[in-house]
Amino acid sequence: MDLNSDLGEGFGAWKMGDDDAMLDIVTSANVACGFHAGDPSVMRRVCERAAERGVVIGAHVAYRDLAGFGRRAMDVAPADLADDVLYQIGALDAFAHAAGTRVRYVKPHGALYNTAAVDPEQAGAVVEALRRFHPGLALLCPPGSEMAKQAEKAGIPAYAEAFADRAYTPEGLLVSRKLPGAVLHDADAVADRAVVMATTGKVVADDGTELSLRPHSLCVHGDTPGAVELARRIRAGLGGASVHIGSFLEAA
Repeated sequence: MDLNSDLGEGFGAWKMGDDDAMLDIVTSANVACGFHAGDPSVMRRVCERAAERGVVIGAHVAYRDLAGFGRRAMDVAPADLADDVLYQIGALDAFAHAAGTRVRYVKPHGALYNTAAVDPEQAGAVVEALRRFHPGLALLCPPGSEMAKQAEKAGIPAYAEAFADRAYTPEGLLVSRKLPGAVLHDADAVADRAVVMATTGKVVADDGTELSLRPHSLCVHGDTPGAVELARRIRAGLGGASVHIGSFLEAA
């Protein structure tokens, strides 16, 4: 099972999360590309340190929304969105290349992730950007989402992601952060949930419905309070359950 986290989300003098500590735990790093967070120096630093640790680098692309941290829905024309996503991938890949590696996958962030999960046009724009950059570039997205469907149509490899520390709706979508209980903080509960996700592929939604997600990767957000300890607990729990920890691209 792969563990991924959203990293490189500082900007200028503002620090977000503990990237170094998370890079010692996760196997994939979703690195902000400057549209919702991150700047050239942050991108370079995270790519270098990920490369040193053998952590796979992914482009964490977003709507152009620094002020809202990429969590505000935006009406972007599909052609413009494809260009924006392609631009972000290319920018991060330059720093990955300088660090002796490359961008291996793309994971949308925030509002783009939620919108492209259900909107065929936005999903298609994201997939088109991957196709233009390199058809072998992988997409990390919700299972059964519009992104997964559009990727299959375009011949883009898509891998399913689940969130150990987020609540789910009965439809398999993430509960809005505006609602109470959307982000889970109980370390024991989250670690147990991650083990169940990894070993059975299932998770219980907020209404008690059992969902079958069968994820290739589990995400732990790097910006939530106690994220590092939470990630450590999850990794330890998976190890205790004899779950192999490694990149979802190991066999790719």
